[in-house]
Amino acid sequence: MSDDKNAQFEAERAANIARLRDAHDLRRLSREWFDESARCRYSYNFSWLGRPIIQYPQDIVAMQELVWKIRPDLIVETGIAHGGSLVFYASMLELLGGDGRVLGIDVDIRPHNRAAIEAHPMYRRIDLLQGSSVDDAVVADVRRRAAGRERVLVVLDSNHTHAHVLAELRAYAPLVRRGSYLVVFDTVVEDMPADAFTDRPWGPGDNPKTAVHSFLQENDHFEIDHDIDTKLLVTVAPDGFLRCIKD
Repeated sequence: MSDDKNAQFEAERAANIARLRDAHDLRRLSREWFDESARCRYSYNFSWLGRPIIQYPQDIVAMQELVWKIRPDLIVETGIAHGGSLVFYASMLELLGGDGRVLGIDVDIRPHNRAAIEAHPMYRRIDLLQGSSVDDAVVADVRRRAAGRERVLVVLDSNHTHAHVLAELRAYAPLVRRGSYLVVFDTVVEDMPADAFTDRPWGPGDNPKTAVHSFLQENDHFEIDHDIDTKLLVTVAPDGFLRCIKD
């Protein structure tokens, strides 16, 4: 398309997203659908290049858009589970070219998951770091690895308690420069029924979204990109796409 046609398309898309903010019935139905799908463990149904990714497809698409837009030379993810997200980010960096890397941090990288990740073709762009994401030594190691990297994208998806996520936000926000993002997954916990988390230490009132809002009260370098969760309608990260607006 010509530049004029591209601009027209972008304007039409922006207008469509704006209209979705007032599509209350659709947003209510999307909320109800999400709660029902979560009860069915819907996010466990998908994989990326052979590894379970445990994400909603809408969020995978959103992250693809961010990676392509930001073109990060380092993606840091806390909480790696089976490694599908690591493989996804590595495959995106592979498409971008260059020497971009993915750093996955988890307090418990289980041997079978480590073996599968290390055997994957995309492992050539992946580094694994075992330990708590808020441990001082781990944070220092991550900052050392990030030194000299111009564009860092951070994704938080580990322990979902308020205290842990707030500590992660404080620790890793300094890595993110203007124009990049700090993405906090599972902020949706705040909006879900309390009985959805009877076996977890988090729930309504104590979760990633409450941590995000506390963080934003003390740090003015970030703002919520509401356009992302508005256009997705279905996402685990409402209020969780944080755009860095100043260094």
